[in-house]
Amino acid sequence: MVERSSGPTLLLQEQPSGRVVNLRHFQRHQPHSSPSLSWNGRYVAALVQQGSQRVPLIEDRLSGALHRLPLPADHTALRLSLAPEAGRLAVQMALDGQVRVQLFDLTGLLEPDRPGGMAIQGGGPGAPP
Repeated sequence: MVERSSGPTLLLQEQPSGRVVNLRHFQRHQPHSSPSLSWNGRYVAALVQQGSQRVPLIEDRLSGALHRLPLPADHTALRLSLAPEAGRLAVQMALDGQVRVQLFDLTGLLEPDRPGGMAIQGGGPGAPP
């Protein structure tokens, strides 16, 4: 997170080169908070302010898709954490002074982001259909 005139913004930077990675959708949604990244950086999740609500957004950097997770209108999202393989998203929410964590299953929404060097089963020449 870096501070800009529009508020805190999400900046993804490769290391050690320092090259700034373009986030297609997050540039249009300001300000950001609570960023979270999957294993290989395919998925970037963060909370964005939309009107009076903080909404969890997930950008798929491979496909370019943007996913918005709807939350109950009376809840305030405080923080989020994306599982390394992007199969789940935990969102800390407040309601009437009480804080709880809700876990969202993303398996039907996102492809798993596998760690580097992990073999994928199936496929390839001569594999059964």
